[in-house]
Amino acid sequence: MLTLSPHNMRQQIRDEVATIEALDELEHAQIADTLRWIDSGVELCRLAKPATPPRHLVSYFVCVDLAGQDGHVLLVDHINAQLWLPTGGHVEPGEHPRTTVQREAHEELGLTLGRDADFLLPAPLFLTATETVGLTAGHVDVSLWYVLTTDRHSRLDYDASEFHGIRWFALDQVPLARSDPQMARFLQKLARRQRATRPVTAP
Repeated sequence: MLTLSPHNMRQQIRDEVATIEALDELEHAQIADTLRWIDSGVELCRLAKPATPPRHLVSYFVCVDLAGQDGHVLLVDHINAQLWLPTGGHVEPGEHPRTTVQREAHEELGLTLGRDADFLLPAPLFLTATETVGLTAGHVDVSLWYVLTTDRHSRLDYDASEFHGIRWFALDQVPLARSDPQMARFLQKLARRQRATRPVTAP
């Protein structure tokens, strides 16, 4: 577990953001803006619910099962957001965003990393800065999108106080019209990453 002192937490979060290779001009601009935000010295984490300060860090962890021909992604029917979203949570003060993933994976789905799921990559695949909607609309989540691999046939104990339900979707059947507005771009980036790492077969 990575619990950081205030002295070095900001730099380590900055380093985490700086590792992300932008998908497109939008992500390039949002990464640059996020780095300026980190360097400004303002508080990065939510200190009080629902949105103090009104811009703060979130760790998404997108659970995927990439086995076989058709990959699948796990989404939750989020009560407050009223959308099908990846699981995730707010980064707490002094907490590394990867530690947020470990904590929230256990709290929200009953997953233990290293046993039930693993990071596909050690760093986030994607970054977004999005104004929220639903019952907690009006603030900005700066979200680091981590990817966890797990078996979609495994039993999950989800948090019914946060989610109406959970569901595995084939990657080409994600309800984009009722999901995070950047979900299509995330799936595009995931697909690009999978193509780049696929073994080349001899003709």
